[in-house]
Amino acid sequence: MVAPILRMLAAPLMRRASAMRLPVAAHALLLPLAVALALLPAVACAAPDPARVDAAIAGVLPEMTAWRRDIHQHPELGTLEVRTAAKVAGHLRGLGLEVRTGIGGTGVAAVIRGARPGPRIALRADMDALPVTEATGLPFASTVRTTYRSQEVGVMHACGHDAHVAILMAAAEALVALKGELAGEVMVIFQPAEEGPPVPGQIVGAKAMIDDGLFRDFRPEAIFGLHVWSALPAGSVGFRGGPTMASVDEWRLVVRGRQTHGARPWDGVDPITIAAQVQLAMQAIVARQVDTVRSPVVLSTGQVQAGVRFNIIPDEAVMTGTLRAFDAEVRRDVIARLERTAKAIAEAAGGSAELTVNMNAPLTANAFERTQRGGAALRAALGGDRVVEMPLLTIGEDFSQFSTVAPTFFWFVGSTGPGIDPRRAPMNHSPQFLLDESALEAGLRSMLAVALEALGPPPPTP
Repeated sequence: MVAPILRMLAAPLMRRASAMRLPVAAHALLLPLAVALALLPAVACAAPDPARVDAAIAGVLPEMTAWRRDIHQHPELGTLEVRTAAKVAGHLRGLGLEVRTGIGGTGVAAVIRGARPGPRIALRADMDALPVTEATGLPFASTVRTTYRSQEVGVMHACGHDAHVAILMAAAEALVALKGELAGEVMVIFQPAEEGPPVPGQIVGAKAMIDDGLFRDFRPEAIFGLHVWSALPAGSVGFRGGPTMASVDEWRLVVRGRQTHGARPWDGVDPITIAAQVQLAMQAIVARQVDTVRSPVVLSTGQVQAGVRFNIIPDEAVMTGTLRAFDAEVRRDVIARLERTAKAIAEAAGGSAELTVNMNAPLTANAFERTQRGGAALRAALGGDRVVEMPLLTIGEDFSQFSTVAPTFFWFVGSTGPGIDPRRAPMNHSPQFLLDESALEAGLRSMLAVALEALGPPPPTP
């Protein structure tokens, strides 16, 4: 097998020797030299000079900070990231890349091709903001307001997706600057609507991009992503192998009774009382019916809506909430228990209950080999003392959808600055969520480290 490859590598120089009518003996002397010269570019492209990587990072830092602040000040909810997508696409075109837009709604993607053939990988950032009214006091704080599910709300990058976009924009610029030393291809993916659909059950985000042909002409061998995280100090990163983040279900329970005067409840069926009993019974499902030692579960209610007037018992009460699980069988079991419990309570009172469940994201799990390689790259780039093992997290991420395409690796970048205890810092999704901008450099450095390691040869098998 080796001999044909060497002959292929040496062929161009040997053809020139034949054209010059050199003697056969000279051909024998030239063969080792031809092979060595042919191998040199491959070796050079396997790993860019670390000094060049550092220079590329330093060169883009001011831009990255400015991009993040601009995006933070102009947040857009999921499926509405028109301005953000246009900013991203303009930047990528400015780097000389061929850009695809409108993927899965407002998604953007481009491919950076190295100087030589090699692995194909993908890097992803999410673009959407949240229906949260900002309370950080930053000079570039969001003042945007909109209507979300019929309620007037503020709009804020309360989860740090503004940082993710800026980091991937900077990574694209750095990789373009280094592409003469790269072997392989990198797709950069800017994804809409990670936080879930504006309408329950709607297909958005990562799955919408995949369904829309994101990987039709580019099949990556691995896909990578990161997330800023307030529970870690800025400058550090964290990851874990295997199951990392829970599956995310959005459930809706409609409780139907019979409307009556508030002064005569016995003439009707009170759906609010039924809903209250269901809420209490839900706690027993998790606390008494599920082995949470084996597999953690969270079942929470986020909304209860019923009635229009103080002295009218309404026909209907609606509860909505979320289920988080780390095991598909446990997830199905809890859904069945919730439905059975709600229907039994409602029917006992003379009413009815109807449950619908929409999965917004499956379980996020890091592939074993990619965890080993990615973790080694993070430790090499940032230092072992700045890389920690993460616990299981009951938050969720639709990055998990990309695991249906290729092995994935996802890690966390600390975002809480000096002088603030990360354990008490405002959490992601809080109106006070505050990202220390030193996290941007750590995020960029970690993303480039993982990407460049993946473009190189796999480590030898022990």
